[in-house]
Amino acid sequence: MQIKDGFMMRKVADHCVVVPVGSEVVDFNGMLNLNAPGELLFERLQKGCDREDLIQVLLDTYDVTKERCEQDVDLFLEKLTKAGLLK
Repeated sequence: MQIKDGFMMRKVADHCVVVPVGSEVVDFNGMLNLNAPGELLFERLQKGCDREDLIQVLLDTYDVTKERCEQDVDLFLEKLTKAGLLK
């Protein structure tokens, strides 16, 4: 999985947002706000990875159960898919 071209993650004040660039500006209205885990996952997806890699990075970074990581990753991927950000 990978983030489609045309989307960039940027820090705005104390917030991390994803904004469209280039031709994606026409099709994508708005921006996405990311929390710290979302920022970490988005960075990994920019390089290309699979679901298991995303789960593992959360397990390595946060004190949470594998089940919780699986749920959070699935929800995050669902939101990105619905927004049209994944290849």
